[in-house]
Amino acid sequence: MCGIQVDNISYIVLFLLTMTTKRNLPAADTVEEETTQKEELSKQIKEQNILVDELSNLKKNRRVYLQQPNSNIFFLTDREQMLSTCKKDLDNLKKEYQDM
Repeated sequence: MCGIQVDNISYIVLFLLTMTTKRNLPAADTVEEETTQKEELSKQIKEQNILVDELSNLKKNRRVYLQQPNSNIFFLTDREQMLSTCKKDLDNLKKEYQDM
């Protein structure tokens, strides 16, 4: 009877040790996912930077169109409003990248 209890205790101790090491060390999949997320965010930041630069260099009389999601329909929009929206998006992307 004592042998069974010792085996159960050693099994429980072994189980607890493996659970704590799994929690403390990041798995290879987690590191890979984080790397791909950082790469994707970096790519989005570069695209947003280009968009902000292009909008800020436009002449005031130029028209800006906004494409509707999941369609080929474009609507005329205000250049200044679009520029401020893009800058806010860029700031949010940078904050998210720094938090990672």
